[in-house]
Amino acid sequence: VQLQASGGGLVQAGGSLRLSCAASGRTSSMNVMGWFRQAPGKEREFVAAIPRSGSSTYYANSVKGRFAISRDNAKTSVYLQMNSLRPEDTAVYYCAARPATVISYDRRQYSYWGQGTQVTVSS
Repeated sequence: VQLQASGGGLVQAGGSLRLSCAASGRTSSMNVMGWFRQAPGKEREFVAAIPRSGSSTYYANSVKGRFAISRDNAKTSVYLQMNSLRPEDTAVYYCAARPATVISYDRRQYSYWGQGTQVTVSS
């Protein structure tokens, strides 16, 4: 499985960005897809996750109500709509996938990772 993230950039506080992650290869292994982020000097942290069915979504408390994860299985893509961005959202954002069907907030449970896309929110 190969994951390619895109859509990052520089935005002012209060603005919006939409991240995309295109998958290729053995996409049958991508039962759960998620987004993580890593700020300088900090550990990589969970942001959002979605199962293959797309019937439910899961978010870190810090982004709940502002971010929305979605996926398009036909296009084997996952998206992260980020609204009301704050300076503390500044980080490199990574998409990830795991073969298991159970949602996990633990980055160690994800087998496949994209290269990351930088999001910078200015105050």
